[in-house]
Amino acid sequence: MAGIRHTHPNGHEHHHGAHGHHHGVHDHPHGDHDHDHGPGHDHDHDHGPDHGPGPGGARHRLAHLLRPHSHDSGDKVDAAMETSRDGMRTLWISLVVLAATTAVQAVIVALSGSVALFGDTVHNAADALTAVPLGIAFVLGRRAANRRFTYGYGRAEDLAGIVIVAVIAASAVVAAFMAVDRLLHPRDITHLWAVSVAALVGFAGNEWVARYRIRTGRRIGSAALVADGLHARTDGFTSLAVLLGAGGAALGVRWADPVVGLLITVAILLVLRDAAREVCRRLMDAVDPALVGTAETALRGVDGVLDTGQVRMRWIGHALRAEADIVVDPQLTVVQAHSLAVAAEHALIHAVPRLTAATVHIDHRPVEGDPHAALAHHGAVSAR
Repeated sequence: MAGIRHTHPNGHEHHHGAHGHHHGVHDHPHGDHDHDHGPGHDHDHDHGPDHGPGPGGARHRLAHLLRPHSHDSGDKVDAAMETSRDGMRTLWISLVVLAATTAVQAVIVALSGSVALFGDTVHNAADALTAVPLGIAFVLGRRAANRRFTYGYGRAEDLAGIVIVAVIAASAVVAAFMAVDRLLHPRDITHLWAVSVAALVGFAGNEWVARYRIRTGRRIGSAALVADGLHARTDGFTSLAVLLGAGGAALGVRWADPVVGLLITVAILLVLRDAAREVCRRLMDAVDPALVGTAETALRGVDGVLDTGQVRMRWIGHALRAEADIVVDPQLTVVQAHSLAVAAEHALIHAVPRLTAATVHIDHRPVEGDPHAALAHHGAVSAR
């Protein structure tokens, strides 16, 4: 049975007899997994030791018959829409807060001529505008998978992350240009008290938005939204830096304001580095190694799984998908092996936060020859 796989391709439902539930596309929206499965996970049952196949799983199978899972494609769409709604709500609320902050700062920039405050204002405006590509990505992510985009449209968030990185880079260029120009052409700034107030307003607005975006991004698994929250947090500290420029100007140090503007540019570049690294990791299918360890532990805990092989994971938007190899007794029938694959996938979905589906490949201990020998010249054996 070296070739048995258990997966749920989009748009197809399989009925697993005693397992008693429809398998379309799994979508258990597992957020931070304290056995709180988030919106759309419409089952509430005990996952004790009698969870696997065989006599020990009788109570579990009976529970399924009485209160079956719903793992079909409708659940996947509902869960995706729920997390997207959370993301959209966060984006629009933070957009309003940052727009108000930027408007206040822009008025004071016009009155005072502070280049440090100008740089902070530009950066806040850019941060507010990043809600647009993220909003588009969340809307696209709600669309169901089809025959062309078989994994759905979750990758739109990664593309939005690239746009966010580009916006951060552009704001750094603008802030640097204005600071250098003011160093070369010094000018006194006025309304220092107003500049100080604007700096405090900028800090308060950005810190609130940062906390909100990071909290929501981590809950729904959106790297782009977390990166945007970190961006806002640094904006808050750069707003405080404007106070230094105002203090220097109050003491008659004309170069203090543009120098603070350059420091703000450096801070923006640091944010750019972190955001680019996060987005690039997501584009390269990087995952936290601890998640792989969690998956392996969950698989080994399934009754009937003798060992595990390769475990792979990747993010698609703010959901995880996995592929896993498990080793079983070679004397199992096809039906028994398939039941074990179902149990293994189920264990993975409950153990790994935000994992929505898994492909489980059944291997057995050697009997006669290598069952993968026919794949050797394709490099498949070495990949396992």
